[in-house]
Amino acid sequence: MSCYKYWEKIKEIAGSLKDYDGLKLREMPLDKVVPLLDAVEEIAHDQTIDFHSAKHILDDQVMNDALKTIRSFYVDFGVKIETENAREILKSDDPWHTLESFHFYNRYQGLIRNESQLVRFTPEQKFVFIGSGPLPLTLILFNKTFGVQGIGIEMLPDVAELSRKVIDKLGLSSQIEVIVGDETCLNDIDYDIVMVAALAEPKERVFTNIWDSVETSTPVIYRTYTGMRAILYSPVTERATRGFHKVVMILPTGKVNNTSVLIRKEV
Repeated sequence: MSCYKYWEKIKEIAGSLKDYDGLKLREMPLDKVVPLLDAVEEIAHDQTIDFHSAKHILDDQVMNDALKTIRSFYVDFGVKIETENAREILKSDDPWHTLESFHFYNRYQGLIRNESQLVRFTPEQKFVFIGSGPLPLTLILFNKTFGVQGIGIEMLPDVAELSRKVIDKLGLSSQIEVIVGDETCLNDIDYDIVMVAALAEPKERVFTNIWDSVETSTPVIYRTYTGMRAILYSPVTERATRGFHKVVMILPTGKVNNTSVLIRKEV
């Protein structure tokens, strides 16, 4: 089906989101914000639009401003909803139940299942997640599902501190730690698997530094956006991952947004 049916819709949605900067979103109740995301995801999840057709929108200069607005909203929404759930967990008498009420919890479970097809995760492994955020759900679910010990790397000290408090509240401090820094922290820690968050930036610097740190045998997984889902965030480019060999890619299903890609360092 032609992607052009969404041409005006995307511009219309972008126009409605222009006033929703990070500050305004933080002040809005979640039940007012989620419908805005739903309108965007209705397009992003349309499986009748193939990759070739999607590129007509994603690569078009006329759509550039609209995509910038939508992607900025998507990032701000993600920060808001993760931060709110993290703070609710800290106040909760049943923190695991509160975590499981997170808007994207089921999607993360699906994403973790996809990524377990890329690498075999075991309790003996140490898993590093670059860009772990205020709610380190990836680290939590990999530990809960496979017993993997996790290390989150987070650039912002206040965000790292919030996520540490969440981990402690869930009783996982012996299994998961969060350190402040960027991908160069890989030089100072032990690990078996590296994962790069979809929103970790800047991509070229991140992957260059990872290449400098990892062995050729180290599995490196990154999350990206493909097809119409790329209206949500800019995809990882081949230029960013130069020096790595793409081993396999798992496309999202249902409402999962991320494509997961396994790469290894070339020499």
